[in-house]
Amino acid sequence: MKIFRYPALRALTAGLFWLVIWITAAALIGKEVLLPSPGAVLRRLWELLQTAAFYRTVAFSLCRITLGFLAAAVLGSAAGAVSERSGLFDLLFSPVMAVIRSTPVASFIILALVWLNRQIIPGFICFLMAFPMFYSNIRAGIRSASDKLLEMALLFRVSKAKTVRRIYIPAVKPYLLAAVRAALGMAWKAGVAAEVLCTPADSIGKMLYQSKVYLETADVFAWTLTVILISVLLEKLILRLLSDDGKGKEVRGE
Repeated sequence: MKIFRYPALRALTAGLFWLVIWITAAALIGKEVLLPSPGAVLRRLWELLQTAAFYRTVAFSLCRITLGFLAAAVLGSAAGAVSERSGLFDLLFSPVMAVIRSTPVASFIILALVWLNRQIIPGFICFLMAFPMFYSNIRAGIRSASDKLLEMALLFRVSKAKTVRRIYIPAVKPYLLAAVRAALGMAWKAGVAAEVLCTPADSIGKMLYQSKVYLETADVFAWTLTVILISVLLEKLILRLLSDDGKGKEVRGE
């Protein structure tokens, strides 16, 4: 139907469909400890929003995860660029990337509990999960640079700085945006999972764990909704800062 050509209407229709499913399932089960209704979740979220502890908890989790994400963006992009231009670096660093990609998140979290202070573990896990995405996408972006433009720059003796600014950066930008979009969601999921396991003070993960222990399922849903909203808003903010349209190519691996 023509009405579904509009993205906003499509999103609204999908949202209403699953909201009805949720309401129906909650009514059929009839036990909020198993599945709270949307109304119960929103009421609990509203109650949390009126407490100072909620904003302190969100702020600390946001700082941990954002710092890990930004570190991955900077170091992953730098490592990807160096690896693409240096065969020796690529040879020596490729085993590290293979280990990061293949090791389960839970294993990293358990090892980090042995090595690190639990307050910095969520940021460290975010860094590990986001790093390969920036590494791979920056490499792919560099490889996508036009050979004809590079040959022309070499022919006319264009400086390296101008070549990077005029050829490589435009080629890399769509891949960087794609990496941001994919890595930010992964960073939040991995970061909150790390908080659940290591329960640092003033963290969303700790609140989720305590809600589970005390069977406060509405709190679990409320905190999960908070994570989703923050992740979406942060993604839109970062993409807006990096690009006018915020559109990038799909994530590409090695």
